[in-house]
Amino acid sequence: MDRAATELATFTTSLSPDDIPEQALRLAERAILDTVGVTLAGAAADAGAIATTAVSDGTGETTLLGRAETRPLSDAVFSNATAGHALDFDDVALAAMDGHPSVPMVAPLLAVAERENASGRDVLTAFVAGFETQCYLSRPISPGHYEGGWHATSTVGVFGAAAAVSKLLELPQARVEHALGIAASMPAGLKRNFGSTTKPIHAGQAARSGTTAALLAAEGATADAAAIDGERGFFDSYQGDGKPDLERLPELGTRWSLLEDGIDVKKYPCCYYTHAAIYAASELTDTHGLAPEEIDDVVVTASQGAVDALAHDDPSTGLEAKFSMPYLIASAIARERVDLAAFDDEHIDDRPVQSVRERVSLTVDDELPYDSNAAAVEITTRSGERHEQFRAKPPGTHDDPLSDDELHEKFRLCAEHAPDAVDIDGACADLDALRTLSDVRRLLEKL
Repeated sequence: MDRAATELATFTTSLSPDDIPEQALRLAERAILDTVGVTLAGAAADAGAIATTAVSDGTGETTLLGRAETRPLSDAVFSNATAGHALDFDDVALAAMDGHPSVPMVAPLLAVAERENASGRDVLTAFVAGFETQCYLSRPISPGHYEGGWHATSTVGVFGAAAAVSKLLELPQARVEHALGIAASMPAGLKRNFGSTTKPIHAGQAARSGTTAALLAAEGATADAAAIDGERGFFDSYQGDGKPDLERLPELGTRWSLLEDGIDVKKYPCCYYTHAAIYAASELTDTHGLAPEEIDDVVVTASQGAVDALAHDDPSTGLEAKFSMPYLIASAIARERVDLAAFDDEHIDDRPVQSVRERVSLTVDDELPYDSNAAAVEITTRSGERHEQFRAKPPGTHDDPLSDDELHEKFRLCAEHAPDAVDIDGACADLDALRTLSDVRRLLEKL
């Protein structure tokens, strides 16, 4: 069998829009639309603002999304990708170890497309190449990689960015192999930093590092051919306990992860492990007409992966609250919603929410796979009634997607939070028909 870098480079360089199933192109289009929307809102968040001001104070040739400013390409990629993950509202994929596959790729693709005058179809094709790359590299080391404390959005996303940018630059196969090998020296990102501004920075660094890897390869930089799958390479070093299972590597171009595994679009701006429980708690309170003051106890049962990720039972900031099952369930019950405003720091200590939060507990269901997003919610009332609901999947999954109208509404709500004026309707229309754009710069003028 060829080395992993060779397999991926062959797939990436040979991929054409005509090879990609129509449904997969549409899924890529929806993913980019969603990612741009959450980036516009994230540009106004703390992490997005910090990323914009900290790395560069000069102008450049690359658009900052949601801001009437430009930066040098590398700085813009870092800022835009960090903003895209700042609200934890961007999409996820189980096949990429529950990482966020789009956010490390969309900022680099738009930035390089702006520089190269690329078309929307070019961007979509490159996105597919990067997505399939991430899923390919995740299989041999999942779930040990995530269990070991790594954040796959960054550690696997860097390869997605490298492959996507390499495709957009039309690098030859040998150069793509080197780009992926260079990227193999760049993965980083610890789950320990969930609930801080460093988590969205993971996406920014993956986007920037992957872009840098492709640009270095384009100029002749080299890497070891076995940097991914050789002894002490990426797989060996990042597996966690045990050994990588190379038998799990899929056949690229015949099995499409984008179609079979899919992308899950977030309904709530918080850790994805909480979404099934939020939805179940909301349905229980609505169905049975439960008022917050009637509730005596709420028990959420979820996977070990969920418990590992949700480290903030008593959050003190909006970022910590995104990783707090008690807070999120309480917000769903007391406020009847979990929206962007729920994570404003001044709302974290709202007494009605705090009152319910103190009655919510999270336990592990050992029967669930480590990385399962399923959850059961049991509510006991003060009168002794018990109401329980199990939800196997969050809303908005690949199998139960948000409608186009719901997706467009999410985009508009996010775009309204951008720091500077955005042509919301025009940008939404362009993104929804991205494959028809002959020059992506037309879109960026609206952002």
